[in-house]
Amino acid sequence: MKKFIIILIIIILLVLAVVGFDFFKKTTSPYRGVEEPVVINIKTGSSVTTIAGQLYGSKIISNYYYFRLYYRLFHNNTKFKSGEYLFDKALTMKQVIQKLSEGKVILYKITVKEGLTIEETAEQLEQRHHLNFETFVMKAKDFNLVRNIDKKAEDLEGYLFPDTYMVHKDIPAEEFVRLMIRKFKSNFTNSMKWRARELNMSIREVVTLASLIEKETSSREERFLISSVFHNRLRIGMALDCDPTIIYALKRDNKYDGKIGWDDLKHNSPYNTRLHRGLPPGPICSPGFASIEAVLFPENTKYLYFVAKDRRTHYFSKTLNEHNRAVRKYIINKK
Repeated sequence: MKKFIIILIIIILLVLAVVGFDFFKKTTSPYRGVEEPVVINIKTGSSVTTIAGQLYGSKIISNYYYFRLYYRLFHNNTKFKSGEYLFDKALTMKQVIQKLSEGKVILYKITVKEGLTIEETAEQLEQRHHLNFETFVMKAKDFNLVRNIDKKAEDLEGYLFPDTYMVHKDIPAEEFVRLMIRKFKSNFTNSMKWRARELNMSIREVVTLASLIEKETSSREERFLISSVFHNRLRIGMALDCDPTIIYALKRDNKYDGKIGWDDLKHNSPYNTRLHRGLPPGPICSPGFASIEAVLFPENTKYLYFVAKDRRTHYFSKTLNEHNRAVRKYIINKK
């Protein structure tokens, strides 16, 4: 009996040694069971068991049970991040866990154009990238996200920074809103804040004026000239007469039909810069970096008027008579 127990112990030790060696080898050796690149999608809230099954089923790891045991022994507090992951080379289990914990996901490009309102941005994102429209608009009303830079904000109009973003697949709409706000804050640098103070302007006023410039021209060069016109008008208390503010006001009140009539010019709204002097209450769209820059560094001119010559360029005037002649030349005589 004693001899049997000794033999049994030896067998058990041998089995443990073999299993231990196999465990060590399979957890520390790079493994890739397929030659083609493999993409797996880790969903939010997936358990380690579920993820291990995905990895094993895709032949990214060599042993389902070993992976779970290795994780419990050495990485039990490690959290995995959701998203799509590309596996195109052999990795050890430690490297797989590291990749999932660092969130090295496949990134997709989302480009948001300048000059869009909250609703227009939400519509574009839903159509092109399947972000939920209602969720985006609702989150874009969370003024607390910009409360540290704009205490008067009632929503995030103007602060959803237009840019190209690299994001993981199926990014939630609310996460993308926060990402756009962080992008704005990182682009509105301390030097810009100092320059705004030199001009005696708040960040809200800078963004508001930039949104008007964004709507008036797509030409980078002309932004600085248009900025000078608006600055000159504000300085002497002259109405800005910016028609895009009227369009924005009409849209807010669900009265815009695609064109501005004479009656629309008298539309009673604080955003109507033909009726009310000074800046409108807030931004009318999300301006790009170039328009913000134009507000902070306007050209030094005496221009008070401008009229569109074509879809891209404008004629600038110092006097009303000169402006009226330009209107007849570029607007009336072309009709």
